[in-house]
Amino acid sequence: MKRNPLVPFAVIAIIAVLAMVILSFQGHNKGAELANGENQMKNAVADAKPEEIVKQTCISCHGENLEGAVGPDLTKIGSRYSAKEIQDILLNGKNGGMPAGLVPADQAEDIAKWLAETYK
Repeated sequence: MKRNPLVPFAVIAIIAVLAMVILSFQGHNKGAELANGENQMKNAVADAKPEEIVKQTCISCHGENLEGAVGPDLTKIGSRYSAKEIQDILLNGKNGGMPAGLVPADQAEDIAKWLAETYK
């Protein structure tokens, strides 16, 4: 009895198509979960206090207590810059390594005021 050589290929093709369909549904759900997680993260940042945002975004370069690390010491930032100048740096960056836009633009003013008042 002779077997048809196309049968194994047909079975493999059917299994591959089913696997792609199943994985595409799983990928769709993961995409929705990621989008939901991003929205939650944005809401958490929007509700965060200036001190919390500084801890989340600044300590990686400026040190745990803003004492300086890769970035400069910020412990006396309020005596060197006004709150408005700090806000400008937060929004637009500064030549030499401080990139623009690391904090939410709508909270830059509050963060700048907090830094200027807390670290005089």
